[in-house]
Amino acid sequence: MPPPPGPSLLRLGLILGSVCGAFESAAHGNSAPEALNVLLIVVDDLRPTLGCYGDKLVRSPNIDQLASHSLLFQNAFAQQAVCAPSRVSFLTGRRPDTTRLYDFGSYWRVHAGNFSTIPQYFKENGYMTMSVGKVFHPGISSNHSDDSPYSWSIPPYHPSSEKYENTKTCRGQDGELHANLLCPVDVADVPEGTLPDKQSTEEAIRLLEKMKTLAHPFFLAVGYHKPHIPFRYPKEFQKLYPLENITLAPDPHVPAGLPPVAYNPWMDIRQREDVQALNISVPYGPIPVDFQRKIRQSYFASVSYLDTQVGHLLQALDDLQLASSTIVAFTSDHGWALGEHGEWAKYSNFDITTRVPLMFYVPGRTASFPEAGEKLFPYIDPFHSTSRLMEPGWQSMDLVELVSLFPTLAGLAGLQVPPRCPIPSFHVELCREGRNLRKHFQSHDLGEAPYLRGSPPPQLDREKYSQSRVRFEENICKIGSADNVTRWHGR
Repeated sequence: MPPPPGPSLLRLGLILGSVCGAFESAAHGNSAPEALNVLLIVVDDLRPTLGCYGDKLVRSPNIDQLASHSLLFQNAFAQQAVCAPSRVSFLTGRRPDTTRLYDFGSYWRVHAGNFSTIPQYFKENGYMTMSVGKVFHPGISSNHSDDSPYSWSIPPYHPSSEKYENTKTCRGQDGELHANLLCPVDVADVPEGTLPDKQSTEEAIRLLEKMKTLAHPFFLAVGYHKPHIPFRYPKEFQKLYPLENITLAPDPHVPAGLPPVAYNPWMDIRQREDVQALNISVPYGPIPVDFQRKIRQSYFASVSYLDTQVGHLLQALDDLQLASSTIVAFTSDHGWALGEHGEWAKYSNFDITTRVPLMFYVPGRTASFPEAGEKLFPYIDPFHSTSRLMEPGWQSMDLVELVSLFPTLAGLAGLQVPPRCPIPSFHVELCREGRNLRKHFQSHDLGEAPYLRGSPPPQLDREKYSQSRVRFEENICKIGSADNVTRWHGR
């Protein structure tokens, strides 16, 4: 189980040991104090239902604003439309056939090979690596520890309110609480008076503030849970999507002659109390049309709620003057069907479940370096009538895969790109099966990037790095009380 979110003697010891110990490997790494930071945003079950992907209904102004300063891939695909296999795949840079994970039941380091991960590689190259929310899939697929301590410099953070996601917190028409699929809530009335993604945003901002004071390169991964089911989100977001404006999927019927192996009966939807009440036949029984509209409404509302969290996070990056030194990568583990082919789930090979949003903001490459006082990511209220006017920036129509995330982030950050994997590669700890997408950025080079023009990775200035390391150790390793740990996490 992940460590508890509040400060404790155990967490204090873990933080002190892992943070201070990170410098033993950093001293032998090849990063420089001027290295670009990385903010990786991973969303759960988000298909490209966003304004920047041409959706005319969904309000996603903050993600669209990120896209306007990014290189956006229109045809990006996950390796598998299941959370754990997809996340392990793109975080290791290996395909599911190599990780030997197609479900949720094994840990790749035990059952396949001791493969390096993206955050592990950055950590070994002198970065402070941090995880907030759902980055690795929880459970045995990440060794019940989010792959700690391999991947992270400090223990990963999980929101305390996460445990209420599937409990009876949804107010039904009968006035009672239920475990429903559709769950718009008054945030003040739910347990702890907050929601997991809100807590994740707050924690991520606290970590950005801390890293700003330490002036040390960091890799921060933030995993958001929405729009994963249940659709538990602040009820005001329903107002953005009146039911009369919600259309049905353009191809809502199970295709004639579809092989059974190609269809998933969406049992995780059927077990919700409000869906059970519909008495839908298994496996192909259609959902009533009015309830279909309500599902789509809640999915879109969840996306807009997610967008506000991304907006607050990116505004903090701006306010802390980190936008000029931080790569931002945004993606999802896979898509989700909203009635297409009669499906209401993932777990298929239809492109509606395997296609994902993917974009990279690289300061000086996909957008000019912000000038003094300039804000690239000011928060945009999705309820504002003009909030959907943002146009996407550079786009690529080429077919790309999430397994390419590892080499691409390494290359964009100026680190040496891991070599291509041999076949088989179970015995090789560090290699990648995806292509480096760097060539897609070259045609959009603004000529201002410090070391992204095909030159070798920056060489470590031992004297400067030693000074930076000492300052960082002084800031972190002097922590000696639970109160100081509390200040680190802002609690």
